Amino acid sequence: MSDKPRFAVLLSGCGVFDGAEVTETVTTLLAIDRQGGAYRCFAPDIPQLHVIDHKSGQPMEGETRNVLVEAARIPRGAIDDVAVFDPSEFDALILPGGFGAAKNFCTFAVDGPDCAVDENVEAAIKAAHTAGLPIGALCIAPAVIARVLGDVTVTIGSDAGVAEGIGAMGGTHKTTTHAEIVVDEANKLVTSPCYMLDATVSQIADGADNTVRALMGMIGKG
Repeated sequence: MSDKPRFAVLLSGCGVFDGAEVTETVTTLLAIDRQGGAYRCFAPDIPQLHVIDHKSGQPMEGETRNVLVEAARIPRGAIDDVAVFDPSEFDALILPGGFGAAKNFCTFAVDGPDCAVDENVEAAIKAAHTAGLPIGALCIAPAVIARVLGDVTVTIGSDAGVAEGIGAMGGTHKTTTHAEIVVDEANKLVTSPCYMLDATVSQIADGADNTVRALMGMIGKG
């Protein structure tokens, strides 16, 4: 990629209700670029849980879409299957939110704290964590991290139900508001609520920027 700090960005599709949240993703990529980093996007090559009509908010019966193919819309086709993720090629991993994190990365949207995680997504998170890479997660994505890593401290804002689910998975939740981050130094983990709160585009950009900045500060530290 380059000699810049290298970020792997893990996407769950394209669109807030059934994939990656587009604003969170784009502001994350922008923050990485503006702070002197480089990024490469990944997504699992699997079917979406379902397809949502983003105008009506209703499922589109009989329609199926692929998470990797849909996620490719955001980085203009420059994306790879998460199955080929190699932590030795990166300095940090970050997961934007969107309901796809709870529907496609895992089954949290359906099964709550008893959810299963896609095997390649789980392998990527575990590999990054084992390699000592800082990990960032926005919006609902910290729930995925809690399911995979267990004893972590995260935030999804102030949603009591999701916070309870994180606790049931072994995590600790801290309440936050717009653009705030929670840093779990022991696990090199940074989280921010983004659209888990009723937020403006500027507040989302601030949350993504603060998360990336904190991850940048962790790169290279033992």
